[in-house]
Amino acid sequence: MGRVSQAQAQENRRRVVDTASRLFREQGTHVSVADLMKAAGLTHGAFYKQFASKEALVDEVTAHAIDEWVRCHAAPFEQYGGRRDAAQRDLIDTYLSSEHRDNAADGCPVAALAADVAREPEGGEARRTYARGVADLAAYLAPGDAPGGEGGEGGEEGLVRLCTLVGALLLSRATQGSPLSDEILAAARATLVETA
Repeated sequence: MGRVSQAQAQENRRRVVDTASRLFREQGTHVSVADLMKAAGLTHGAFYKQFASKEALVDEVTAHAIDEWVRCHAAPFEQYGGRRDAAQRDLIDTYLSSEHRDNAADGCPVAALAADVAREPEGGEARRTYARGVADLAAYLAPGDAPGGEGGEGGEEGLVRLCTLVGALLLSRATQGSPLSDEILAAARATLVETA
């Protein structure tokens, strides 16, 4: 069997990261390397040609999933004619939808990876990346012209909005199949849209 070209190796790595991004959000980071590689259509042995360890993959996937999700869902305010409130409302409506609730594999990694990242070592890359993603989303959700980020009044309001979004999504997923699930999404949406 011949060696894999550099281009093919890069494609294989991308495929593993993309597959892991979906599986980790859907099932958690405890997915085995064997199951992950099978889902990616690659051999188990190929994993260690791409990654030093599963922890290294978790670090990379956390960064990839958050960056990709923010890029796709936290549209620049310019796309809304500079109307921050309109952009935020769109994100809130999308986030607190039954479609988002029902599709964890493509959903927000901040919600999907929270419990797994909490188990990662303090000071680890996955935690740093996750914290940056939380701060970025909170800044995006900060009201008006308030500065986002850590501390500050606008940052605090953005964090409250993000906590409401993530908490409502998690509770809605946990109660899925009961009427309460949709009620949770509707109640959080009504509260957040009022303040956006």
